[in-house]
Amino acid sequence: MTRFLDKSGANPPGNLPVTNPHDVNAIVPPARHEWGIGDLTLDGIVLLDPKLVVVDANPRAIGFLHTSLSAIRGYSLWDVVSEQIASQHEELAERALADSDQYVFVVHESHANSWVEYTLRRCDAGYIVNLREAGPAQKYQRLLEDSKRYNQLIFEANPNVMWVFDRTSLQIFAVNQAAIRFYGIARKTFTTLGMDALFPEGEGAELLHSLHTGKEGQSEMRLCRQKKMDGKEVLVELAWSQVKWNGHQAVLVSLADISDRHIADTVLKKSNAELQQTLLAQQVELKNARHDLLTFTQAVSTDLQDSLHVAQGFAARLAEKYSPVLDDQGLHYVRRIQASISQLARLVDDLRTLAQLPLRSGTLEMVDLAPVCRTLFADLRKLDPDRDVTIEMDSSLMLVGNRSLLTTALFCLLDNAWKFTAKKSEAWIKVGLLPGKLPGEMVVVVADNGAGFDPVYSGNLFTAFQRLHSSADFPGNGLGLAIIKRVSQLHGGTVWAESPDQIGANFFMLLPQVQPVVS
Repeated sequence: MTRFLDKSGANPPGNLPVTNPHDVNAIVPPARHEWGIGDLTLDGIVLLDPKLVVVDANPRAIGFLHTSLSAIRGYSLWDVVSEQIASQHEELAERALADSDQYVFVVHESHANSWVEYTLRRCDAGYIVNLREAGPAQKYQRLLEDSKRYNQLIFEANPNVMWVFDRTSLQIFAVNQAAIRFYGIARKTFTTLGMDALFPEGEGAELLHSLHTGKEGQSEMRLCRQKKMDGKEVLVELAWSQVKWNGHQAVLVSLADISDRHIADTVLKKSNAELQQTLLAQQVELKNARHDLLTFTQAVSTDLQDSLHVAQGFAARLAEKYSPVLDDQGLHYVRRIQASISQLARLVDDLRTLAQLPLRSGTLEMVDLAPVCRTLFADLRKLDPDRDVTIEMDSSLMLVGNRSLLTTALFCLLDNAWKFTAKKSEAWIKVGLLPGKLPGEMVVVVADNGAGFDPVYSGNLFTAFQRLHSSADFPGNGLGLAIIKRVSQLHGGTVWAESPDQIGANFFMLLPQVQPVVS
């Protein structure tokens, strides 16, 4: 960390050791060297050893630094000057002195409202620092030089490939380190080339044409190829801008190698095209499979329905005509046949309903579920008129959906609740609507106090042919809840069920609400 001196007194500040960190006596004799003619110069002169440690200074330099010789002798130059000067110029001076014998900079002394020029030069014993007042012209000249030097450093250290050529002669006269590495061309060789040497045949002419037809100060970006020292051509993104560079009407060129990105883009486009082709093929295959499945389902269901209708007719005829000659066991067999045929017919109907649901997904409209539920409950009461079930439902249950699909789902939900409350003497079924967690969502809820279920197996509830109760206790084919799930999916929603303490069941069908189609 750079240290800074307290220039108000003759002693070092309290945060520095009392003894000087360097052995001054090893550099200068104990007795101060008497200044001669140098004391008469208007320049301040500071003598430094090879490590930039202050050895001596003339009175003029002491005045410029606003301190005393005893306060700065033995300390680094960058500890003597202000923190701002050190932070701005210490690293720059180190770089400059590595390549040349001197480093010059101008600073503003705010407390004195003056400008001072520092010239740091090499000498046999180490370094000499000349300090002098900078007049307005010299001050601005130094500031301009500093600006140029900063720009040069930025140009040289820029990670992008950059080079500059004369607009008239087309000769390259400046190039940064990134360009040297990119092209594999030495700096001395680089500055002997014309700009067209870096372009494959014909491509440099396009850039020149843009230069001649463009306006002063115009810049442009384009994709082109560049030629390296080994003859390899690479794709780059090239930007150019007309500038003034050390008095030259010049063109600054900056480029980035995008050959890897271009290859990656090409591979990605090819992969996307192949993926798109595969997706289209799978869509066609899926469409054909779906069509075949529907055709098969319709054919099977029709054939089965016909066969079941015939079997049911013969069973009814058998029971009607031959019941007088059949014993109790024979009549039991006939009733078993009729029940099995009815169950199989219901299974065929449900399979056909499940398979044909996608074909029924059409226009969405505003639907009141309350009258639909009242009709379905009336049909259930007709099938089992001796049951006493309490129905709780709002007078209106409005939501947006497909009327046909919702009617099918509600039939399955209410039939399920009616079936599983059959053994309750005081059964009740509740139907309602709740808002979803997200805006624009509605949840249809059907709750009952019938037989519950183990929550461990709730994941299997809505899977086709999965049953959590014996068919002897509660008849059914395991397709009703699967139909409910499919209806919800066709609306973009989902379903779930809960059974608190395995007493009763609550079924939820979430339906996103979208703007209905107005006919």
